Amino acid sequence: MTLPTQMTVIEMREAGKPNVLIEGKRELPAASADEVLIKVTAAGVNGPDLVQRRGHYPPPKGASDLLGP
Repeated sequence: MTLPTQMTVIEMREAGKPNVLIEGKRELPAASADEVLIKVTAAGVNGPDLVQRRGHYPPPKGASDLLGP
């Protein structure tokens, strides 16, 4: 199976209402020897993601700039 070179992500450039979430493309990450890549067909958000989107919960230092990971 040939893997794509990019994946679809939901980016948040600034805090705000749901319309600040936009579809983006990122390079598919490379898995190291002790990791696997999993194809995700659906995802959700949790409470802290919603609070972060509203601008009330800054991501921890060094965290991904994407919600959820």
